[in-house]
Amino acid sequence: MAYTLVADSCCDLTRALREEWDVKNVPLTLTLAEKEFTDDDSLDLPQFMLEMKACKGRVGSAAPSPSHYADAFGSEDAFAVTLSSNLSGSYGSAMVGKGIAEEAGAHVHVFDSRSAAAAEVLIVMKIRKLILEGLQKSEIVARVERFIKEMRTFFVLDNIDNLLKNGRLNRITATIISTLHIRPIMGADGNGNISLFSHVQGWKQVVKKLADTIENDGRATKGQSLVITHCNNPMLAEELKSEIERRYDFSEILILPTRGVSSLYANEKGIIMAF
Repeated sequence: MAYTLVADSCCDLTRALREEWDVKNVPLTLTLAEKEFTDDDSLDLPQFMLEMKACKGRVGSAAPSPSHYADAFGSEDAFAVTLSSNLSGSYGSAMVGKGIAEEAGAHVHVFDSRSAAAAEVLIVMKIRKLILEGLQKSEIVARVERFIKEMRTFFVLDNIDNLLKNGRLNRITATIISTLHIRPIMGADGNGNISLFSHVQGWKQVVKKLADTIENDGRATKGQSLVITHCNNPMLAEELKSEIERRYDFSEILILPTRGVSSLYANEKGIIMAF
């Protein structure tokens, strides 16, 4: 059975992969002070990053409109993957869009990723795999929802300013990070919020600490997939991939650059890992 796949623009799939996998992109809006940018393929990301660094006002993002989701769903069977509902209004907007589309005959299931970025890519990969296996829609939904509950997302940032400014990180955690001059290992807490899990003093420790989280999780890695996304930090992403390949048995490790929304919050050199 054919399905329409939809993801908001925090899903860090490249344009080429979205075309290959036939995934429709629903863009968030990015704001730098009074200036707005649409997070689609027309976004000049290097220029956006330069303007973001120079911006003295508020930076942030806004969810897509329900009509954009409804248009992407069309009138057929569809799956959508969105940012955590605790971090963005994208999920709520998709649910309203689902109602609009279903009035026109569509059948839509919206997955709340409870995470972002690399995790959204991982969920799309899981959905595609189950579709290709020929599973019924109800079984795909059940398996993917279970997968999301078990999924882990961790990230390391060189700069937490944008997370703090937009309320994605609580002030107590931010104070600890700033006071101790540490690079935080943060991640999704399972309920769609961001928590501080560990920390490192320098980038040299990042690769080992992130790889350790896989061992600490305790799940088998054989036959599983892992996604790494990075904001202008390909060398560290490749080092992390090599360390994970050395220690574990994932069947696939995908490295991708962050897109607009993820770049705004991950900031320069940020690394995100989901498995």
